[in-house]
Amino acid sequence: MSVYFISDLHLKPERPDLSRAFSSFLSHTAKGAEALYLLGDIFDAWIGDDAPVPGIEPLVSQLKQLSDSGCKIYFQHGNRDFLVGKAFTDSIGAELLPEQIVHSLPIGNALILHGDQLCTDDQEYMQFRAMVRNPAWQNEILSKPIAERIALAKQLRATSKERTAEKDDYITDVNADEVNKRLNDAHVQLMIHGHTHRPAIHKLTIEGNEATRIVLGDWESLGWYLKMDHDGYQLISFEIAK
Repeated sequence: MSVYFISDLHLKPERPDLSRAFSSFLSHTAKGAEALYLLGDIFDAWIGDDAPVPGIEPLVSQLKQLSDSGCKIYFQHGNRDFLVGKAFTDSIGAELLPEQIVHSLPIGNALILHGDQLCTDDQEYMQFRAMVRNPAWQNEILSKPIAERIALAKQLRATSKERTAEKDDYITDVNADEVNKRLNDAHVQLMIHGHTHRPAIHKLTIEGNEATRIVLGDWESLGWYLKMDHDGYQLISFEIAK
């Protein structure tokens, strides 16, 4: 049986093609899977479990069916859907993971995370991240009316897009020293993450030991997933039909 990893789908009503591609992935590719990891930014914005993204009900049903079939589903927060809570993960039969975690996989232990915490050169973003991951800030936002939360989400997305466009590529990518430190601290040789929209398999040497960093791709014109079983792994892309 295979284990699958996806991230950065950025599902939103304006892109029904992404929802169709995800639905096809769930019903065909992930059918019979041992586990499915959703590593953040599955949604372009999430303003609370009491106000889910419009039109996702069929996907929720599919995910729950997949879970009920025996596939273990894991959800990890991204920088767009950090307000996903237990009510939503319960509705899809998923386990909500902490920011980073070591899991035993078919090819060994791996450090699993969304990846934004690795971008330490972007100090402005790291300050923003610390704010929005603060439980007190989140509780304050969730207490606001839905209309106010929608407006805030649009503002945050617009600001993020504008600021990111102004920054050099190296600033918005991971910091190599941070990657090495987290792998060392976790005592593993494999890291899996998304966030950067730079899909690749990086071979590393850390203090004389070989390690691997697998970066998942974002779903835009292509969809990306990592397939893993006892024989190895593949980072796979496919065309998203409009």
